[in-house]
Amino acid sequence: MTPDALVRLVAGCVLQYPGDRFHDELPRLRGALAGAPAGPAALLGAFLDHTETLGPIELCAEYTSTFDTRNRRCLYLTWWADGDTRRRGLSLVRLKRIYRDFGLEFTGEELPDFLPVALEFAALREEAGTELLQEHRAGLELLRLALTECGSPYARVLEAVCATLPGPSPQTRAEAKALARSGPPQELVGFGSPLEPLGPGVDVPVDLPWPALPERQTA
Repeated sequence: MTPDALVRLVAGCVLQYPGDRFHDELPRLRGALAGAPAGPAALLGAFLDHTETLGPIELCAEYTSTFDTRNRRCLYLTWWADGDTRRRGLSLVRLKRIYRDFGLEFTGEELPDFLPVALEFAALREEAGTELLQEHRAGLELLRLALTECGSPYARVLEAVCATLPGPSPQTRAEAKALARSGPPQELVGFGSPLEPLGPGVDVPVDLPWPALPERQTA
């Protein structure tokens, strides 16, 4: 697994609802970061340091208060492009096809555009996953900026994710919106259609936690 893939895998884990067992996973998450690029690893390490200052209930409360559509801090990628429209349904179907076309079957309860799911795909199928994240780059950058503006520690996680993508990140909302208007740099190669939680048959290094995306828990 490449250094950028490790960043995406760890970021996908910490962007899940933390639940009661999140702190038990910290040693393995820190161990995975040992092979990641220095900049993103430092950002994710700082976020993990922050989580250690909070108890499980506090961490879950911080998560639920951070991510919502009302304040434009949404973890669902197609929401940024399609909003709550009929077109979004077609985008979700396309995502499931993409995952299937690359040998990964989505079987979880989350929607296929949930950012942690997309990040896991981008870690396991790096070239295709990079193109998928690039297609949704404007939404990722707008989320990063929104988290930065509200002073959320989760901004570091989005900054680390964006650092795995080509080119610099926009510095303002206006620049990010301009990116949205210009559209993705190219159509995803072979992506005629889109991910289901990832199922059996995936070759994952045995020294990393798997499944990387645990079943989502409720508070």
